[in-house]
Amino acid sequence: MVAHTLERPSQNRTSQSTKVLDVVIIGSGFAGLCMGIRLKQAGIHSFLILEKGNGIGGTWRDNDYPGAACDVQSHLYSYSFAPKSDWSRLFGPQKEILNYMNDCVDKFGLRPHILLNQEVDGAFFDERTGTWEIAVADGEKFRARALVGGTGGLSRPVLPDIPGIEVFRGAKFHSARWDHSFDLSGKTVAVIGTGASAIQIVPAIAPKVGRLELFQRTAPWILPKPDAAIGGSVRGIFRFLPPLRWLFRKAIYWLNELGVIAFAINPKLMKIFEKFAKGFIVKSVKDPALQAKLTPNYTIGCKRILLSNDYYPALNRENVHLVTEGIREIKKDSILTKDGKEHKVDAIVFATGFQAAEAVSPFEIRGKNGQLLSDAWKEAAEAYLGTTIAGFPNFFMIVGPNTGLGHSSMILMIESQAQYTLQCIRSLLKKDIKYLDVRKEIQDKYNSEIQERLGRSVWLTGGCVSWYNTSSGRNTTLWPGFTFEFKAKTFFLRPSDYEFVRMDGKKEKIGLGSRVSMALNAALG
Repeated sequence: MVAHTLERPSQNRTSQSTKVLDVVIIGSGFAGLCMGIRLKQAGIHSFLILEKGNGIGGTWRDNDYPGAACDVQSHLYSYSFAPKSDWSRLFGPQKEILNYMNDCVDKFGLRPHILLNQEVDGAFFDERTGTWEIAVADGEKFRARALVGGTGGLSRPVLPDIPGIEVFRGAKFHSARWDHSFDLSGKTVAVIGTGASAIQIVPAIAPKVGRLELFQRTAPWILPKPDAAIGGSVRGIFRFLPPLRWLFRKAIYWLNELGVIAFAINPKLMKIFEKFAKGFIVKSVKDPALQAKLTPNYTIGCKRILLSNDYYPALNRENVHLVTEGIREIKKDSILTKDGKEHKVDAIVFATGFQAAEAVSPFEIRGKNGQLLSDAWKEAAEAYLGTTIAGFPNFFMIVGPNTGLGHSSMILMIESQAQYTLQCIRSLLKKDIKYLDVRKEIQDKYNSEIQERLGRSVWLTGGCVSWYNTSSGRNTTLWPGFTFEFKAKTFFLRPSDYEFVRMDGKKEKIGLGSRVSMALNAALG
């Protein structure tokens, strides 16, 4: 499959900034593309997708480090409405996923709607007109009836707060900003972090480097990755017999869905997986001392469970050294650990993750009365159905608070949110509706219930500190249930959950029995 190159659309940019678009979408990852596709399928063509990078893909554009691949099965980590019969492996590699996304852009005619190198500086809601003004870094502004945030939770890399990080003279880069110009061959390389990126990077670069120093703060739980190449005959069957491909996807879906029982309903079941994971360590690593370092001290599932067949074998290599003493500081050519040992290195790879639980918007967002989203989320990020936020009318988030998954494909959540957002946008485009704003009491009740359920999950009872939770211990990241439950909750827009304001400024709480409500429901099908 050939990689695609995106070019700037041919639209006149000046004209785009003078008219009011129906929708502006920020981000061209799976979330932003899904929203754009659904808009086009609904006959809504007045929209733009603003992308800060020089190509589409979001996470799958940025994370092109050696060994990058998905930890969800390919046939499930793809749009339900755009199946791909010829995945090369059960778990898709980064380049193949990015090519799939580009194929979807072309298949659904999104390319003319995408503007690249457009980093959004701020978005401001005009209550008088019911429109959003979106400002980009080069000074251009766009106006739209609705704003959709598709920036995702894994778009802002985090560097650790280590003294001296700025004085290091060698190569240094985050895993999501990989420096492909730096030749690792024969070098002494430090990898800081042992999360999802590190367990893919370490096996990929260990045979090339002279020495690899792997700095571990907390050991992750790792299970074998049931990956394999998909043969040409199977791909042919999926191509010519689509029902079998559909059944294969459904089998994967239900197998993954069962994980919710152990994660969120009865965490005691995690002990079964924990026993298996400990056996995997013993089987893969022969050195008892190294086994001890690699065995976590918290319940499996509390942090993200990682999948790998080659991470433990890589740590058995003579040129790989696992360092578990904490880092005291970074010097110009070394890393000093708390035991006083100095580790000379030529390069540092920061596999230290992203802003997630503590994250707010990557740019300034102001809603009604000029309220900042960062102020609304000062205590913790929250939204209704992870999608709408009280006080921020006509603004919709995809992969918003508490929509993340620990057991299955995020594409499932993205499609559900896009379906829900489309209903909201279609209601807005009725000529007499200026804006809709979720009722604060509805949002509060929803989040109270979510947090109560999360309190019983392994993510809050497993005895770990993870990026799922804020520093105060609130989980703002994960959905505590089955994906089909979330789909059911977002399948229909309930007008009674929102305050609707007409173009004449009249505010009205629309109930299910009102004339406008019935009209909306009819319009939404």
